[in-house]
Amino acid sequence: MDVQAMTTNDWLGVFFLLVAAVGMVVTYVMVFRPSNKERFESQAAMALDDEDPIKLGEKR
Repeated sequence: MDVQAMTTNDWLGVFFLLVAAVGMVVTYVMVFRPSNKERFESQAAMALDDEDPIKLGEKR
C-alpha cells in the first residue's frame, strides 16, 4: 500500500470504513450481550404497537 500516493478521497474512505466497522462491532456486542437481553426483548414489539395511532392529516 502506497500511503504517500493516497488522495484525500482515499483517506476519507479509510476513515469512514473504520468508523462504520467499529460502530458495527459495538452494536453487535451491545445486542448479543446476555445482560442486555431483557432490555431489548421488552422493546421487541415497539414497531408493531398500535395503542396510539396517528390519523392522516392529524397533527400531534
